[in-house]
Amino acid sequence: MAPTTSPFVCLRCLRSSQTSNPSKTIRTVASAPTTIRRRSASTTTSPSESSEQLPRWMQTPPRMKMPERTRPEPKQPVWRVNAQQEPVDEMYDRFMGRWLALTHKSFDHGRRGFNDRLAFLGKRIVDVQTSLALLNMPSAPSMQPAAAQNDVFQHAALEGLGNVTNFSKNAILEKTRLAKVATAYGINRVMRWKPRKSDNLKSSGEDVVLAHTMYSIIGALALHRGGEVAAKTVRERILKPLGLR
Repeated sequence: MAPTTSPFVCLRCLRSSQTSNPSKTIRTVASAPTTIRRRSASTTTSPSESSEQLPRWMQTPPRMKMPERTRPEPKQPVWRVNAQQEPVDEMYDRFMGRWLALTHKSFDHGRRGFNDRLAFLGKRIVDVQTSLALLNMPSAPSMQPAAAQNDVFQHAALEGLGNVTNFSKNAILEKTRLAKVATAYGINRVMRWKPRKSDNLKSSGEDVVLAHTMYSIIGALALHRGGEVAAKTVRERILKPLGLR
């Protein structure tokens, strides 16, 4: 096999030449690595600095690449894949329905989908986090005698249990209070709904729709990012503005 000027060496030809004339093979292969070493050195040193600035999905790590191809290029058109972020965002908008969490069933008679199921899930998450916040609230000091304080059925971890009542939770998660929090975040400017009276949004139930939309956002966040992220968002973005720590 005659020496080639290109760095590509076919494995089948290399094996056959090794069995027929080992000394010639050594000279043939030894003459080519000068360009191979130069190319491999240039691909492993300089691109490494720039490759660290790119995310993993935009490039193949240089150390995972072979310095040279061991197979010839296939005689077919090169297959191109998408490398832009905008088409991916558009696909996720259509597939996952980011608008769904902001769409009330009154909008377009619910024909474009609505957020009732997301709000059902989100309300349960908010209720649980509200109960935990009430449970961790400090209670008033006990006025019972010392004998009663040594009761085995009492524990410091249960002191806030009396705070967890339906009345206290309903007072904290009252629709007008949630509507003020949602308005502070600008949800009223982006949610999709159809008021009964466009000149009187309060009588059309704007507060209910705002609270409903905020619940649906929490439900969508739980489905997309998990319950831990959703619970943290409830504590920091909803309960903290309402006065619960």
